[in-house]
Amino acid sequence: MYRRSHLAHHGAKVITDPRHDPESRYRLSRHGARGASLQSTLIGQMIFGPALSIGRFLIAEARRAVRSPAGVARDWTPHLIGVAAVLWWLDHVGLNLATYLLAFVYPGTALTMLRSYAEHRADLASPGRAAIVERGGLFALLYLNNNLHAAHHERPRLAWYRLPSYHRDHRDRFVAQGAPVYRGYGEILSRFAFRSHDDMLHPDHRARSA
Repeated sequence: MYRRSHLAHHGAKVITDPRHDPESRYRLSRHGARGASLQSTLIGQMIFGPALSIGRFLIAEARRAVRSPAGVARDWTPHLIGVAAVLWWLDHVGLNLATYLLAFVYPGTALTMLRSYAEHRADLASPGRAAIVERGGLFALLYLNNNLHAAHHERPRLAWYRLPSYHRDHRDRFVAQGAPVYRGYGEILSRFAFRSHDDMLHPDHRARSA
C-alpha cells in the first residue's frame, strides 16, 4: 500500500499539489489548511502527525473497501497475517501491546515524520521540489540516504547506497536550481520546532482562497 502511494507521489504531475500527490501535506482550501495546523510545526508533526496520518489512512482504506473490496482484501490479507505473527511474538516475550505501540510504533512513525517534514516545498523549482539534508548522521542510514532528497527525486530508482556519490556529483546543480540545503536534522529542529515550515494552503490555491 505504501509502495503504491509512494510511486504515485513520484509520478505526480505536480508534486506537493494534493490533487496529484497523495503524500502532499498541503491543502486546497483555507479551511483545510487550518485543520492541518496541528502538523504545521515539526513538534506538532511528530506528536500529532502519526495519529492523524494513521487515522486518514484507515478512513481512506475503508472508503476504498467500498469501491474495491477484492483489492483491499488482496492488500490486507498478507499484512494481517504479519500482524498476527507480531502479536503472537509479543505475547510470547511478554511485551504488552500498549507498550509496544507507545514505545515502538508511535515513536518510529514520528521519526518518519521528522524525515518527511522539510523534504518538499511547493514553491521550489528543484527536482521533485525537494530539499537536501546534507549531514544526516545516523539518520541517513535509518532513512536510507533519503535525506539527500533532491538526488532521490531525480533518480528514484537509484540504489540507496549510491545516492551520496550521485548527490556529490550533482550538488552544485541542485543548489543552483533552488534546492534548500540544511546542515542536518538539528538545524531543521532549531528552525521549525515551533514555527511552520510553510503555509499549509497550496500556493496554487492561495489567491483563489483569498
